Amino acid sequence: MNEFQPPIPESEAQQALELERQLPLTGWQQEVSRSLELGLEAAASINDRTISTFARGELPHYAGINTFLKAPYLEDIWKVGEYDVAIVGVPHDSGTTYRPGTRFGPQGIRRISALYTPYNFELGIDLREQITLCDVGDIFTIPANNEKSFDQISKGIAHIFSSGAFPIIMGGDHSIGYPTVRGICRHLGDKKMGIIHFDRHVDTQETDLDERMHTCPWFHATNMKNAPAQNLVQLGIGGWQVPRQGVKICRQRSTNILTITDIVEKGLDYAVEFALERALDGTDCVYISFDIDCIDAGFVPGTGWPEPGGFMPREALYILGKIVQRAPICGLEVVEVSPPYDISDITSLMATRVICDTMGHLIKSGQLPRKDKPAYIEMEARQESIVDWS
Repeated sequence: MNEFQPPIPESEAQQALELERQLPLTGWQQEVSRSLELGLEAAASINDRTISTFARGELPHYAGINTFLKAPYLEDIWKVGEYDVAIVGVPHDSGTTYRPGTRFGPQGIRRISALYTPYNFELGIDLREQITLCDVGDIFTIPANNEKSFDQISKGIAHIFSSGAFPIIMGGDHSIGYPTVRGICRHLGDKKMGIIHFDRHVDTQETDLDERMHTCPWFHATNMKNAPAQNLVQLGIGGWQVPRQGVKICRQRSTNILTITDIVEKGLDYAVEFALERALDGTDCVYISFDIDCIDAGFVPGTGWPEPGGFMPREALYILGKIVQRAPICGLEVVEVSPPYDISDITSLMATRVICDTMGHLIKSGQLPRKDKPAYIEMEARQESIVDWS
């Protein structure tokens, strides 16, 4: 071999093999012990003595109660701060203007998440070994009443956020974007957040059908001083379902938009830099709102407003991962999964992948597990401060 020849870079696969070697097995051993303690030792004929009589952990994937990734169900919400990440469902679709069904989104995502393990090969991350994860169940939303549901959502998300647990919200239609952001803003004090919004639709109308519907969250979220409109970044907007009333608001408030064509022509890394530069300008943290319909409709049929021409899954996951690794992320919501329209749970599976990838990149970037609460979290709740746009 020529002594001057540079070394061949390791492939991603080679790096992944080495990363797996370094991962502990402590979490898995604890899960086995817990299963045997709570679920009885297996019948005498079972050779593998790590198996219990009653399913109490990840395995078998087809059995057990479907929390997200088979994570522990936390019935006592006062203990949520003892965990690094809290998964919460928001089964609300009263903000839907055409095809309802997203109230079943949390159920659908939890169900297909049982297909996954907590380990990712490329990232070299094992969620079970590196963070503590719980599923707190669902917010009690009020059917046919958006405003009461919004109040419930804001109170619930504020509680989780202020505890120090990282909130991951499973919607629900996109109207929940406003109350989730409002809940976080109540514990930001004078701090500010940027919002990075993956979607095909701008969702910036003031009202739709005379109410604050799923086309309206960012009009109302950016009324709050903690969530400035100039730090709202919208990725993937386009197609035949973008109401002009919302576009006018984007223009008036100087939000930041890239279409799919912008992203394809300028490149995925350009989209990452664009999003980070604008979302982080003068802010302390970033909230990610991922509408599943940002993905091309061929991959996510189970949504209320499917639109052809969106992201390919790899494109969206790449941009998401790069953003999460480089920004202080304060929360994630995945919305508009509608199982009644889904095929073989592929839309719910995409939502599961978005959630798991986000947790993996948070670990990779050192944001999880948290040793202390981030400095942008204020314990004392404040009523949201509103911008006067007149």
